[in-house]
Amino acid sequence: MKLQSILLGAVASVLVMGAAVGQDVTLRVHQFLPAQAPIPAQAIAPWAETIEEQSGGRIAVELYPAMQLGGAPDSLFSQAQDGVVDVIWTVLGYTPGRFPKSEVFELPFLVTNGEDSSVAFYDYVMENAADEFASVHVIALHTHGPGLFHSKRPITSLEDLQGMKVRGGSRIISDMLAQLGAEPVGMPVPETAEALSRGVIDASTSPWEVTPSLRIAELVSHHIGFSGEQGLYSQTFAFVMNRGTYQGLPEDLRAVIDANSGVEVSRLFGQAMDAGDEVGLRIAQEAGNAIVTLDEAETARWKEAALVTVEDWKADMAAIGIDGEALYASALAHMAAVSQ
Repeated sequence: MKLQSILLGAVASVLVMGAAVGQDVTLRVHQFLPAQAPIPAQAIAPWAETIEEQSGGRIAVELYPAMQLGGAPDSLFSQAQDGVVDVIWTVLGYTPGRFPKSEVFELPFLVTNGEDSSVAFYDYVMENAADEFASVHVIALHTHGPGLFHSKRPITSLEDLQGMKVRGGSRIISDMLAQLGAEPVGMPVPETAEALSRGVIDASTSPWEVTPSLRIAELVSHHIGFSGEQGLYSQTFAFVMNRGTYQGLPEDLRAVIDANSGVEVSRLFGQAMDAGDEVGLRIAQEAGNAIVTLDEAETARWKEAALVTVEDWKADMAAIGIDGEALYASALAHMAAVSQ
């Protein structure tokens, strides 16, 4: 019996040692949307599979959607920074004032599709705002595609927006809505469906891609976009890792993370947003909802009215010692570079 116990103990030790060699680290990835939403399903999950495969199984990735590990969406970046979790995906605008230089890509009528805008945003941040992410390891930075309105009643002119209660997803977007005449109601996107169903808001701003997971096409009957390539606005996103977790990896496993970080990964996240836009649009069409693109003349009126938001942002930057004029010019230049 004693010998048998010794042998069993030895086998168990070998198994434990084998498991330790075979799997060096487990990364917990936390984010705020349901698992079936475009970015979780089409960007984060494939990224996790690639990491596991390229590490030979030595990195395991656990996915926690819809804030399953606790906290609110606006706490996600801090969770990664403080090591509460290993990796997060979040909207930068959920923490107003934390990423002032990055805010420029939320300004009205600046960005186009998700892919091009994500490449431009990543390159812009690396050139102008890398210090805002010094506390974490950046995997990807991206935007969504053109932002538009989803409303219970028609919006065919700037005047129709007057007094309408509209969800805004960030400080910049809410400021823009107020300057356009709406009554902005700030909230993270997961709260949108309940707010629409309860009448807390009359409309929401979002890209098409997020509408299926929130059933927006069932809650509103009108969708309003703009002529030209630029959307009304965009939001900016970060997929980042705790710096201590990254630095604590063996060199070969850090290389796996490095190979799956950067501008091309940001491009893939933008592509997932674009693919999601197509799905969201199709669902609204199949529901028989009214889908309106404001003509060039009306779009020009909105662009003119929205210039106040740009100038106010520049003034806000000047007040904290940042050259907003130069940053806005750089953002325009990066967008022009990817649009050629």
